[in-house]
Amino acid sequence: MASGEWSHLELLAEVDTLLAELSDWAGRAGDWPPARQARALVKRLIERSDTMRVRLEAPLVVATLGGTGTGKSSLVNALVGAEVAEAGRQRPTTRRPTLVCRPDLTPERLGIRPDSVHLVQREGPLLRDMVLLDCPDPDTTEESDAPGTNLHRLRELLPHCDVLLVATTQQKYRSARVSGELAAAAPGARLVFVQTHADLEDDIRDDWRRILSEEYATGEMFFVDSLAALADARAGLEPRGEMARLIHFLARELSGTAAKRIRRANFLDLILRTLAACRAPLAVAMPAVEQLELGLAEQRSRLAARLAAEMRGQLLASRRPWEQRVLGEITACWGFSPFSCVLRVYQGLGGLLTSAALLRARTPAQLALWGAIEGGRRLRNRRQEATLDEASSRAIAASWDEGELRTAAIIVDGYAAEASLPRRENQMASVEREAAESGKLWVATAAAELQQLVARLARRHTGWWVRWPYEVGVIAMLAVLLYRFGRNFFYDSWLAVELGRVAQAQPVLGTDFFLGAGFTLLLWCGFLLWLFTARLRRGVRAEVEQLASHWTNPKVMQPVFARLEEQCRSIHEFQRELDRLEQRVHELQQKLALRDARLGHSRSSA
Repeated sequence: MASGEWSHLELLAEVDTLLAELSDWAGRAGDWPPARQARALVKRLIERSDTMRVRLEAPLVVATLGGTGTGKSSLVNALVGAEVAEAGRQRPTTRRPTLVCRPDLTPERLGIRPDSVHLVQREGPLLRDMVLLDCPDPDTTEESDAPGTNLHRLRELLPHCDVLLVATTQQKYRSARVSGELAAAAPGARLVFVQTHADLEDDIRDDWRRILSEEYATGEMFFVDSLAALADARAGLEPRGEMARLIHFLARELSGTAAKRIRRANFLDLILRTLAACRAPLAVAMPAVEQLELGLAEQRSRLAARLAAEMRGQLLASRRPWEQRVLGEITACWGFSPFSCVLRVYQGLGGLLTSAALLRARTPAQLALWGAIEGGRRLRNRRQEATLDEASSRAIAASWDEGELRTAAIIVDGYAAEASLPRRENQMASVEREAAESGKLWVATAAAELQQLVARLARRHTGWWVRWPYEVGVIAMLAVLLYRFGRNFFYDSWLAVELGRVAQAQPVLGTDFFLGAGFTLLLWCGFLLWLFTARLRRGVRAEVEQLASHWTNPKVMQPVFARLEEQCRSIHEFQRELDRLEQRVHELQQKLALRDARLGHSRSSA
């Protein structure tokens, strides 16, 4: 297989892969207006690619484009060397397009409907490698492109054209109507700019190039006298001047392998133009999408702040669960000591009440505390787990203020409407379900952080510099009471009499002493407990205040409006893929060296 054929097959494979990626890309981002428009544009592009495949081995279609009286038909006649198209300088003569080709070609092979053109088959040097199409005038008095009009015929044929001979005159080169049709047809075609009527007009090519330079790379431009060239051809003379240069240019640039090269360039230009058309509505819609994302973050932050504030208040008000959990950690670390025994008794008496209360939790704070207190322990059976999950859902749902959720849903729904995203049915019910899921996530996160908080507080209160005042206090009180009882039992009631220091022994202390001693010990231990728990409460408050700043993080509210957030992510991915596809087409153009400075082209597809 020749290297040229192999390169051609590689090109087809590249184009097929690119079209498959385009089709896949256009199907993303859901039912979003810019995505729907992209799907429609890509569908038309793929249909255009089918037409290109039909014409892969056919000669180039070179069409004339210009205003009324610019000499398009005369230019075709001069290029062929015979009068094959009816010409007229002052009126729109060309109504039914004329297709001039060699005898072995048919319109069907070019992808053109036979009944849409007047076919003229001739032999000629230029017609070996191209066909000439004399198109209708775009600047007629017709106001629409309804079937049967010149505009309809023109726009039906232009997608089949590979090269456009843009003809103009000194009077017509600023025509807005012609410029509009050229702008629509230029992507997907090479351009050759020709000023006609060289026998009657001044050369305006420099000014014309200046006008066109912003939107087009003009390449070489020509200034010809078509009538004189046709007369020379009839007289058997060789073309002269600018017409000779134009014919030589077309023969050199559009012959041989030029057809595949130009069609390749045209199609890649058309892909870029399609992607640019897809980008336009995307650029218009993206600010609203970004505003929606800001709105989502703002409402999530507000809901998270509200839940965190309620959690903070409830945690600070829940003294006993905190004390019991931290005391349990502390006593486990202290081991056996007088004050740890006091803590164990206190913690044991309150633990039952605290656990029973938390199992009936009705607020997120209570649920988080339960999670922190229970740690990693599981419930004994699935029935208890199901009961707890149900209670958790009820508690979290009850913690949300319906008015707040409704306000957030209305605000976000407004942003979504501005971004043209599809709206959900049962919006409020969906938001409530999402809020409950967010609450569960939030409670789980808070419980883990509270568990860490408890561990920090326990470590902080297990050092000897914290323990020794309380341990000494308990030991001192026990020592005083034991001393009082021992002195009475051994010395005052017996030994003092034996030693003769007192005449009469004092009675042994009875029940009243033990009741009083027990009450005194209880009060003293209670005082020490109050001092210790007061210290704990101050530490808890400081820790909770520190955690409160992290609890307002909107990440824990991700389940709320998750569907809209997913749509926004899809849109951003849609935009990034568009950038990637455009970059790939540019790289393919550079790889295949598509640009030819001698042929004009639209800058918008560069």
